[in-house]
Amino acid sequence: MNDAGPAVLPLWREVVVMGHRSRYLVGGHGPTVVFLHGWGLAHSTYRRALDHLAANGVNVYAPAMPGFGGTRELSGADFTLDGYARWVSEFMRAVGIREPVTLVGHSFGGGVAIRTAHDFPAQVARLVLVNSIGGSAWANGRGVVKAMRERPIWDWGLHLPADVLPNRQATRVLPVILRDAVPNLLRNPRAVWRAGSIVRAVDLTAELDELKLRRLPVVIVWSKRDNVIPAAATESLRSALGDPHCVTVEGNHTWLLSDPRRFGEIITNVVGFEVLELPEPEIAQRIGRAGW
Repeated sequence: MNDAGPAVLPLWREVVVMGHRSRYLVGGHGPTVVFLHGWGLAHSTYRRALDHLAANGVNVYAPAMPGFGGTRELSGADFTLDGYARWVSEFMRAVGIREPVTLVGHSFGGGVAIRTAHDFPAQVARLVLVNSIGGSAWANGRGVVKAMRERPIWDWGLHLPADVLPNRQATRVLPVILRDAVPNLLRNPRAVWRAGSIVRAVDLTAELDELKLRRLPVVIVWSKRDNVIPAAATESLRSALGDPHCVTVEGNHTWLLSDPRRFGEIITNVVGFEVLELPEPEIAQRIGRAGW
């Protein structure tokens, strides 16, 4: 995909963002991708997935967002999705990213990515939402569709462990999650709880509608057995964007941890379409041949 030489797997770096230090992973050659992690986790949780991405011909940056991975939490009124978006924008400036990027967000990171693309359009060329928050609806146990803000906290708590523990690769995935989730909880439980409150109340319909009007290229990736971000939530996300490109994969909410190779292939294909500037019919044909 590129002729920049052999891949450089992501290495640990530190940078000062908004007056405070943050760790991040960076590596690879080629088009720039910024990856935003999920709630309660950190950039290091996704190390194997990011290794595959860099090896496939992408220059990937993955920061530990505020409140996670040792990065200081946002203060006061800044602890909002808007505040996280400003932080991501400043992170990109701090590490010297000058061109618009492909911004990839998983779960909570997807909501931050949406808000970043909305608030800082000059910095985002394409958006990839992986099992992302932001949809306005969910379906309860009886199949009744309700507003996402009505989803009780116990329902979130019920499905998150249920999505991880039955995983056939749980012995590989669970230790990785616990390695980052437990220190985050011990280090800064307030930040984890406050970020979780953002997740529960988020409705990005207006922002998604604006991105649709701007014709920003967006790809939604969702897994068939995701109960954390259920089908109704993803469908509302898709509807608000006006039927964007969608990729459906096997697995649950954390599929990219158990199948990092697949994640690398999907993101590389998305970035490749942008770089090659293929016409829409050819993109559709390639998506079909790739099994999307």
